Amino acid sequence: MNGKRIATIMILTVMILSACGTATPGEISTPALTETLVMPVTGTTATESATVTEVSVTSTALPEITSTPEPPRPTNVAGCTNSAAFVVDVTIPDNTQMTGGEEFVKTWRIMNNGTCIWASDYKLTYYSEEQMNAPAEVPLAITYPGQTLDISIPLTAPNSIGVKRGNFVITNPEGLIMKISDDSRLWLIINVGSTVATTAAPTQTANATSPATTASSGSGFANATCAYAMDQTRLFPVINAINAYRAQSGLPAYTTNPQLAQAAQAHANDIACNNLFVHTGSNGSTVEARVVASGYVAAFESENVYGSFPPLSGQEVVNWWKNDKTDLNHNLNLVSDTFIEIGVGYAFFNNYGYYVIVFATP
Repeated sequence: MNGKRIATIMILTVMILSACGTATPGEISTPALTETLVMPVTGTTATESATVTEVSVTSTALPEITSTPEPPRPTNVAGCTNSAAFVVDVTIPDNTQMTGGEEFVKTWRIMNNGTCIWASDYKLTYYSEEQMNAPAEVPLAITYPGQTLDISIPLTAPNSIGVKRGNFVITNPEGLIMKISDDSRLWLIINVGSTVATTAAPTQTANATSPATTASSGSGFANATCAYAMDQTRLFPVINAINAYRAQSGLPAYTTNPQLAQAAQAHANDIACNNLFVHTGSNGSTVEARVVASGYVAAFESENVYGSFPPLSGQEVVNWWKNDKTDLNHNLNLVSDTFIEIGVGYAFFNNYGYYVIVFATP
């Protein structure tokens, strides 16, 4: 083999080795995830067949995150029945000891023993006595007939010592109260044994130096120390207007009870002297405490109050309670099928007239 031929073979060998050598990193571009990446196999020689391995890289897309939609509202059949049964107090059984101002969550368990399906258009709402900072309403979860449901509501214990009770009801989509067992209410009863000290603003007592007429004494009754006036002629129009309204709804008339009237009058005197428009007396008393002080033994009780200048007539004050959209319990008390007796009180002071009605069932 002559020198020229050897030189030619060496040049060809170098060229082949250069073509088949390992590629440098800068010569391979990063492919898109949907492309096929072809990678050369290193270590081939001029006398071997160069082979390649195809590595297929597929894209694994993350699932799109979306919020879980609420299930559609099941449709009720026409004429279905709304009914519930109380099962158990899941939290805060009756007479639980509390500290005034303590925050807690009350949970009731009830069963849907009717034929209607409950959903968010059914709502738990405050009805009477202590509201305990309850929200305006709590919508119910979807509950089919035969199922149980736990209903929870955040509350705050009143900051006054004594037994405190709050009553709540469930309303259907038409706003009507649903029957629960033999009643129409879910309630809680707590015993506030101690309170948190607060700095209260001084209470202004209207005309405290004027001749005094004192309300009935006893636990639950506050002392009214102003020159209020009672007007018996205003009581009967209230009673007649309420019973006429009940007759329109096909309900029996309320009967009057002298003990409930005493409790109502005591609170009317108190709110007249202290310019109050609430159910809590100036001494921290509740309607329950005032009913107990009257000697009436009640299974259930509630109360309507109203004060205005100038005073309304009996029919006017009943119309006001009927049409009150701020506190629907005013109208609910007027047409309740739970209460059977009432007592009415009225006091006049400083050109204001104050009405109180106590509703109860023995």
